[in-house]
Amino acid sequence: MRFKTLSELASLAQAENKPISRLMIEEQARESGESEDVIIARMASYYGIMKEAVAKGLSEDTTSRSGLTGNDGKRVNRFAGEEQPSVGQDAAKAMAYALSVSEVNASMGRIVATPTAGSCGVIPGVFVSAQERFGWKDDDLVNGLFCAGAIGHVIANRSFISGAEGGCQAEIGSAVAMAAGALVELRGGTPEQSMHAAGLALKNSLGLICDPVGGLVEVPCIVRNGFGAVTALAAADMAMAGVRSVIPSDEVIDVMLEVGRAMPEKHRETAKGGLAQTPTGKAIMQKLNRQPF
Repeated sequence: MRFKTLSELASLAQAENKPISRLMIEEQARESGESEDVIIARMASYYGIMKEAVAKGLSEDTTSRSGLTGNDGKRVNRFAGEEQPSVGQDAAKAMAYALSVSEVNASMGRIVATPTAGSCGVIPGVFVSAQERFGWKDDDLVNGLFCAGAIGHVIANRSFISGAEGGCQAEIGSAVAMAAGALVELRGGTPEQSMHAAGLALKNSLGLICDPVGGLVEVPCIVRNGFGAVTALAAADMAMAGVRSVIPSDEVIDVMLEVGRAMPEKHRETAKGGLAQTPTGKAIMQKLNRQPF
């Protein structure tokens, strides 16, 4: 890739007068040797899977084999339709959709890891709900995924996206940054605004530990996807309103690397600390150890 930082990414897009998504498509074609048509078609198939996961989570039983989670996406979606959510209808939908996709993952359904399975609900939650709200075509959202992918590419190569390496900040934090930056582009924002959105989103997730109860990608992973989708909406709105990330986004990524390296091992996907080691977390673990699968 011709860019290694978010600053370089935004500068290239501005200099060549093209959106980040178009730049990423061209870079991917150059790097892989595949045609743009093949690359775009593959990404379109990924977006189709995301939409299928949202629909499945909202219509089918998503109770996990552990019995710990399931059907909360439907609950939030129903609440959003019948009541007046404090976060507003649009944010509530994004939250419901994100929960639904994460529950499909926990119940062994098909999802797209964006950027990981543990954070698979954030981008679909934001994208599918925004598509319904604004009436965008699938092609628009596919372009949005390329923008998100460009941001994720920088984060993955400058820091990490794995909870085992850097805690949940690396998974949910990265997904929220990718979703926020892409949403800005989808709504007509500038590449610079997209980078500010990513930085604002990521700094709000710094220090988030990975503490899966029972070692499963269920508690608290699923609800963090729901919260992450709402955070992405907020970060995109801030950036489009003119709010800037005072600490440059690339420096925020560097801080995530620093924090992740300093994070105790027990807070990095081991289930040896955090919520996993609360009295209830331990009791759940003991129950799961006795439970035949």
